Amino acid sequence: MQLTGNMFAQLAAELGHEISTLPDFPAEIRAPQGTLGGVSGFQVELGSEVYTPGDKADVIVAMNAAALKVCTLGSHFNHPQAHFDDHFALYHRNAVVIVDTDALTDKDLEKALYHTDNPFTELGIPESVQIVPVALTALTKEALKDSGMDNKSILKCRNMFALGLIYWLFDEPMEKAIHLLEDKFKKKPALIAPNTKVIVDGYNYGQNLALSINQIHLDGKPSEAHGRYTSIAGNKATAWGLIAAAEKAGKHLFLGSYPITPATDILHELAARKDMNVMAVQAEDEIAGVCTAIGAAFAGDLACTTTSGPGLSLKSEAIGLAVMAELPLVVVDVQRGGPSTGLPTKTEQTDLLQALYGRNGECPAVVLAASSSANCFDFAYEACKIALENMTPVILLTDTYLANGTALWRIPQLADLPEIHPQTVPEELKGHFNPALRDERGVRYWAFPGMEGFEHRNIGLERDAEKGTISTNPENHETMVMARKHKIEQIANSIPDLKVIGNGKSDTLLVGWGSTEGHLHAAANALGCDLAQFNYICPLPRNTREVLSQRKRIIVCELNTGQFAAYLRSQFPDIQFEQYNEIQGQPFAVERIVDYASK
Repeated sequence: MQLTGNMFAQLAAELGHEISTLPDFPAEIRAPQGTLGGVSGFQVELGSEVYTPGDKADVIVAMNAAALKVCTLGSHFNHPQAHFDDHFALYHRNAVVIVDTDALTDKDLEKALYHTDNPFTELGIPESVQIVPVALTALTKEALKDSGMDNKSILKCRNMFALGLIYWLFDEPMEKAIHLLEDKFKKKPALIAPNTKVIVDGYNYGQNLALSINQIHLDGKPSEAHGRYTSIAGNKATAWGLIAAAEKAGKHLFLGSYPITPATDILHELAARKDMNVMAVQAEDEIAGVCTAIGAAFAGDLACTTTSGPGLSLKSEAIGLAVMAELPLVVVDVQRGGPSTGLPTKTEQTDLLQALYGRNGECPAVVLAASSSANCFDFAYEACKIALENMTPVILLTDTYLANGTALWRIPQLADLPEIHPQTVPEELKGHFNPALRDERGVRYWAFPGMEGFEHRNIGLERDAEKGTISTNPENHETMVMARKHKIEQIANSIPDLKVIGNGKSDTLLVGWGSTEGHLHAAANALGCDLAQFNYICPLPRNTREVLSQRKRIIVCELNTGQFAAYLRSQFPDIQFEQYNEIQGQPFAVERIVDYASK
């Protein structure tokens, strides 16, 4: 289903439609097929002015009895007496539900914990739902009976028959769909012919039999902004943003990392880019990953490390070393459900306070957060720019929703991206350089091995504010603590002001950070109120107080228990904040935010 959903979303994006996707799959490597816990789903919204993957679907494709049950009962699928309910169901009362009738056998119903032989009646699906029974399995077998493929391989093609049917339903051009399929399987050419036949047969099935459902014609038109477009997942966008920043800064990109869900795809993408001067090291653990990156930063490279919440915990001491040594380092934290192993394939925003404060001592670092799969590119680039120009670690927060989800992305030109000016030591300091020297912003200079006349030691012990040598002087330590603090604070002078989405006149302000932007934008539109979405968290934009102080009601919405709200209260104790929080491993539902804010 992930392949099917991605291909459908990719085609929509290449046709210029805005998209937002939500892959949702089990944490188990091989979850039992046909069971409730083994359901793998992919949700996509497409059209114009798309902000979220959608709360409830207009079209559902249920490949087996378990999928039908999960989509119908939502989070209540384990309740034996549950039935269709508008609040929990994942589709509308007037939705189209396409079901593989060959996957509703007694054995299938038993595995999905049905109690009767009629799943539609048992689930209480209302008559307004248009159920479209299609024998997907039998039709796929018939299409490939002369292919020479074994039965197991044939059954794997069912999703392509369903995809062809969906292409017909959404009136998408088959020639582009076939081209996309050929590109997808170019490394496995033997799969192209059978999958092409099945996808065409699925399209023709809908067209020739004149199924009792109307084709869906998307509203809006392709983007009028000139350029090349594609769909992109957040992890790939992050990797490309890092590559672009290294190119712009004239640096080699070094990644020291350790595989961890859901950040591993960044490592995969960068490991394949040796042609772009990327050096990727898969270390033996999280600590080694960040330490190799710190070594690369000392050596003069753009250094990065990627992880998720558990790995950020392990990297905390080494990040403190980078703060003390004042070296540029980008740490990408793709947040997931926790703590510990938690929900490794589900999304949360629960690492914020760890990113802000999760190190020993007074240890300030810059914290940024991407807010869409596409702008993961922008904020990965921005994280590198800030790190290189201010000689500091930068923690970039994304999450599972952004990492695995896709969005329409306009591919930028390298020449159009902001300039990056690494804080390289000026030539006039040759011969009398020490690591304590700073510019007018309070940012120390970057010298690295091989630069004759700039030899120096960099250490994790406190150093003298004037000489750069080891110091245990109490007053000097306080001076250095404040110098490192000031260096982070002054970055606010070079970041954009906080922008308010809306007319700026509403008494109610929704506040969010990171990946919730699309959902909060849709909720603000429905409520007729304004939205302030934060991408720069430490330091905050200079006009934050001005924006917040003008509102009578401020609702901070987060996928945690209130971490950003607590941070804002610590910065602005005179301002009152409400909280709306969910911690269910899923993105917000717009309708629930609207319900809360309407009270």
